[in-house]
Amino acid sequence: MDRHQQSSRTLQETVTTLPPADVLQAAKTFFARRNPIYAAFLEKEGPTHAAFRGQGGEEIVVGTMAVAGGTRVTASTYMFDQQVARFFATLPPAPTESASASASASAAPTAGANAAAATQGAA
Repeated sequence: MDRHQQSSRTLQETVTTLPPADVLQAAKTFFARRNPIYAAFLEKEGPTHAAFRGQGGEEIVVGTMAVAGGTRVTASTYMFDQQVARFFATLPPAPTESASASASASAAPTAGANAAAATQGAA
């Protein structure tokens, strides 16, 4: 029996279409406006991260890194994992590689079918 089930939720990550500065601004707004028991206030910040302090000294750290197609956002906390998940849900998701690959794969046969129909019509 794993007595440390919380450990799998202490580090969360997502990719969004927002630029890093916009993600950090959204985090500042989101965590300051929560119910007082879940609110966290900005303690430290830099160009790619922000650290918040919540009830009982709980810390939330949000880091950003520009990647192809958007911004990778990583957040770490011990007790505010649900609030981090809710914050991530407010960010516009970046298209995933599998979604992009399946979209281009489904478009490829259509393009091929259109080319074949054009060739048959010309003959």
